[in-house]
Amino acid sequence: MISYPNCKINLGLHVVGKRPDGYHDLETLFVPVHDLCDELEILPTTHYPLPTISQDGIALDNDPDDNLCMRAWRLLHEEFAIPPVSIRLKKGIPFGAGLGGGSADAAFTLKMLNEMFSLHLSDSDLEHRAARLGADCAFFIRNQAAYATGIGDRLEPIALDLSPYRIVIEIPAGEHVSTKEAYAGLSPFTFHLSRPDLREAVKKPIGEWKELIVNDFEASVFPSHPAIAALKDDLYRRGALYASMTGSGAAVFGIFFK
Repeated sequence: MISYPNCKINLGLHVVGKRPDGYHDLETLFVPVHDLCDELEILPTTHYPLPTISQDGIALDNDPDDNLCMRAWRLLHEEFAIPPVSIRLKKGIPFGAGLGGGSADAAFTLKMLNEMFSLHLSDSDLEHRAARLGADCAFFIRNQAAYATGIGDRLEPIALDLSPYRIVIEIPAGEHVSTKEAYAGLSPFTFHLSRPDLREAVKKPIGEWKELIVNDFEASVFPSHPAIAALKDDLYRRGALYASMTGSGAAVFGIFFK
C-alpha cells in the first residue's frame, strides 16, 4: 500500500497565550498543499518480530525507530495488537520548515494501518489518536482546510477555494528555525494583540490579506533570520498576491494567479 503524505501551510498564525502545561494556545488556518509530498509505503511482513523502516530522499537527522511513522504503528499495536509491518518512507517535504511533513507521515500511517488491518476507526477516532502523536497530526486525517485552535488540535472545517491560484513554497538556502527558538523570541505582549478573525479574513479578496493575516512568528524569527524576511519580500516582488512564513519557519509561501 502506497500513499503520498502532503504538506500544509498556515494562513495566519496567532499565538494567543501560554498554557499551564507549557504549551501555547494558537489560532491558525491549516491549508493542505498537495504539490509537495512524501512517499509512504507500508507492507505486511512475516520476516521480523518488530516493524522495520527505511528512509531515503531528504536525509533526516532522527533515529529511525523514533520516526513518527513508527510511533503511529506502536500506538495502534498497543491498542489492537496489529502485526509488524515494513515501512518505506521517501522524504520530499523538508523537515523543520513549518510544513508539517512529519505530522502528515504519522497521520497517513494511521489511516493506512486502519485500512490494512480493518480496524474500522472513524475519522474522529483517528484524529483523537493522531493528536497524541503531535499537535498538528490530527489535521492530516481529513486533510482539508481547517481553522485550528488549542495547540493546533481543535479543528473546525472551513470552506476555502484556492484552486484558481498556485502556491509556491521556498526555503532560503541553509536556513533552519527550531520551534523552541521561534517561541523564545515571542514577546508576552503578543498574547494580548487584537487581530481579525482568520475565518472572516479569508473571505476577503486575497489582495487584502496582506493587511489582515499575520504570522506572529515572523516578528520573532525575521530579526535573526533576515534571509527569510528577504524571501517573503521577493515573493511579493515576483507578483505574489499574498506571502507569509508558514508555521515557525523557515519555509515561506506565496499565492499567485495561475
